[in-house]
Amino acid sequence: MTGAFACKWVATIPTHCVLGEGPVWDDRLGALWLTDIQQSQLLKVDWPSRTIARFDLPDRLGSLGLTADPDWLICAFASGFALFQPGTGELDWVFRTETEYHGVRMNDGRVDRRGRFWAGSMVEREQGAPPERGSLWRLDRADRSTPHILLNGISISNSLCFSPTGDRLYFADTPTREIASYALAQDGTISNRRVLAQLAGKGFPDGSDVDAEGRIWNAEWGSGRVTAYEPDGRLFARIELPVSQATCVAFGGPDLDLLFVTSAREGLEDEQLAQEPHAGDVLVYRLSVQGLLAPRFGADL
Repeated sequence: MTGAFACKWVATIPTHCVLGEGPVWDDRLGALWLTDIQQSQLLKVDWPSRTIARFDLPDRLGSLGLTADPDWLICAFASGFALFQPGTGELDWVFRTETEYHGVRMNDGRVDRRGRFWAGSMVEREQGAPPERGSLWRLDRADRSTPHILLNGISISNSLCFSPTGDRLYFADTPTREIASYALAQDGTISNRRVLAQLAGKGFPDGSDVDAEGRIWNAEWGSGRVTAYEPDGRLFARIELPVSQATCVAFGGPDLDLLFVTSAREGLEDEQLAQEPHAGDVLVYRLSVQGLLAPRFGADL
């Protein structure tokens, strides 16, 4: 950690995920949503009781977002976009990006400040993957219209988040180890790519969130830490974690000063798992900075 920044561990929530991802704080429920991708499960963690509810899904869930209706979530399943109602299990497909599996699935995603849902896909199996490989998609509304493709040629989409004013998009193609910043126009087009951060060592950029001051908080897969950057790319803070495979972060809690960090145990050998007993759990830290409420899909269009 650097400067006057303060961080305190608050809790470890035993979610035991194979590949925990996509945390989103729902202030209406006082709960954290997340997905265990490889188990095809949606999890809801009530706060502060830390009670965990699990919902079985018909497809692997890469990421999710809140909607204007608190009963429904917007979801990027492995094969496309759908609305899902956890209370009833009802699933309403909006658009299938992969009608047949060719080694590419949907991955990281978030709702932007204007209520559009962005999600990127990733190459999971090189053999048979399409020439355009993974893509970055933007779903404007749930009216069965075709989502927009903003980028192609991606290996692993990650780090999707947005500046507080909604005029910048942050995104990473994980194997490049670069977190990029794009100018984001009101109509949803992106331009003027620049590299915000270049990771080195063992770390690869995974999921991110933005605090109220516009800093980008990134979970680093492989390095066992979360790193925060100022909007100009300067280092702001680092949090050392007891797990090596951090996957994503989200601000939440009643005062939005809690940082929830998801993690994975996928791919770890028995010896590594013995050294990382909390791999796959959710780590919770109280910070001296605050986050922002998660936007709602369709709320501001």
